[in-house]
Amino acid sequence: MYAIIQAGGRQVRVTPGATVELDGRAAEAGKEVTFEQVLLLAKDGGEIMAGAPFVSGAKVLGVVDGESRGPKVRIFKKKRRKGFRKSAGFRAFFTRVRITDIQV
Repeated sequence: MYAIIQAGGRQVRVTPGATVELDGRAAEAGKEVTFEQVLLLAKDGGEIMAGAPFVSGAKVLGVVDGESRGPKVRIFKKKRRKGFRKSAGFRAFFTRVRITDIQV
């Protein structure tokens, strides 16, 4: 059984027991979270339920494991023949969520 949920502006495929990294969702470790925006749900028997836009009555339960940061991304801008050079960088914040159950 797996589900495709919409979280943090992205679509993520989740299965029970899996750990996923979601974009900057503010939650403390050990807190339970519920995702109700389920786009698609596939059961073990091969049955697929697709939503329009969401599957009604379906939700995904998870527990926050902690936070992490992604790799450093470098941004470099340059304008030729002008002497303009600018460098910056950032690291994105992620929240690790362990999926415990998919309910229909």
